[in-house]
Amino acid sequence: MYDQGANTAPQPHWHNQTIAQRFQEPGWFTRHVFNPVIAGLSRVGLGVAGSRVLEVKGRKSGEWRQTPVNPLSFQGSTYLVAPRGHTQWVRNLRVSGEGRLAGRHTESFTATELPDEEKPALLRAYLKKWKWEVGAFFDGVDADAPDSELQRIAPDHPVFRISA
Repeated sequence: MYDQGANTAPQPHWHNQTIAQRFQEPGWFTRHVFNPVIAGLSRVGLGVAGSRVLEVKGRKSGEWRQTPVNPLSFQGSTYLVAPRGHTQWVRNLRVSGEGRLAGRHTESFTATELPDEEKPALLRAYLKKWKWEVGAFFDGVDADAPDSELQRIAPDHPVFRISA
């Protein structure tokens, strides 16, 4: 469950706090090999299919935390989708409301979390672009799934609109 302690931001009215929040923790290989390789490539401007490094301050430590992400450009805006669910970067971004995307250049942004009812079209676009990398985290749902299936998985995948 999301920590409701003193160091957390208030949850939006649409956030369902009564259900357990999904988080698929990365394994050893992902944490110690895959993510560092992708992050290193992204930092030198060679992001895989547009991947970048998300930098967000830790909600408890205040220190900058880094993780590779796959930004999605959709209908004139940029979004961050959390394929693994309510991860540490999601929790940190909820509290801070801002972060940076690093690559060849670093861009600061503010973030707004979207309500579940706004997610299906974004999840469909995200899966069209990134399914080859993150499809395993979406319970067999892909870009061709009906809207009802995308709506069903929406609570498991936080989405943030980011802007400079």
